[in-house]
Amino acid sequence: MITPRTSRKEILKKLRKKVKKRIPILIASAGSGLVAKLLEKAGADCINTFSGARLRSNGMGTMSMLWPILDSNKQTLNYTREDIMPAIKGDAFICACLNANDPLKDMRMVLNDCKAMGVESVSNIGPSISYVDHDSEIFRVLTKSGITIDNEIEMLKLAKEMDMVSIGLAFTMEDSIRIMEEAQPDIFCFHAGTTKGGLTGYDSGETIAGTAQRTEEANKILRKIKKDVMLIAHGAAMSTPEDAQYILNHTSCDGIWTGSSTERIPIEKAVYSAAKEFADLRFPKKKKK
Repeated sequence: MITPRTSRKEILKKLRKKVKKRIPILIASAGSGLVAKLLEKAGADCINTFSGARLRSNGMGTMSMLWPILDSNKQTLNYTREDIMPAIKGDAFICACLNANDPLKDMRMVLNDCKAMGVESVSNIGPSISYVDHDSEIFRVLTKSGITIDNEIEMLKLAKEMDMVSIGLAFTMEDSIRIMEEAQPDIFCFHAGTTKGGLTGYDSGETIAGTAQRTEEANKILRKIKKDVMLIAHGAAMSTPEDAQYILNHTSCDGIWTGSSTERIPIEKAVYSAAKEFADLRFPKKKKK
């Protein structure tokens, strides 16, 4: 099994061509090789791997990756190497979502490991300190201990220096501006919040119109900082193709990022429906003699 390799130059050329033609970019998460194979076949441009996606494939919520129960980077690199890379044909590129705040790893070595397996793109989402409410006590404790957005920015900057495609992500406007100004990522996603729907999704009550409005407010500010950045929408009320179309109709985004929408939720529906049909089968009634 030999997966075709790509490069930063080839990836950006393909994506900018789509932007010019007004064809939406599709970034999608995969927690297994089967999902990655299906996403690529369906036309995804980028398949991102991270510990949250792997946990979702095991029936847990994305946010479970925030607990200190696993080595996030080890999980991501291992299953990317063993499950994802052998499953794809090279039509989509892989983005590894990394934990830049890992105190036991030199991120240059982690990025070298990514490049060695054929991963030419990274993001700071796996997980990011931006997930944590900035006015909370836990955020203050974490940042005091050295878990900061600064480390994520430095990783994104280093990725570009190493000729990788950098995909920045943040939950807040403050973090979004810092990442855009200091890391100058090739692609940026304003994360509107945990995707609703399914068994483990979280519904904040926000409408798709509200998600679109917040996303576009961020877009306007971020494009002033870096005009050529490719902006991607993700999360909150955007859980269906119809929701995503609304986002494309009402924002200046260059594409969308799906996680649970094309991974966890479809699997939940399809497997449950098929299994329920089998479980409801019954033996024929015995004929009376």
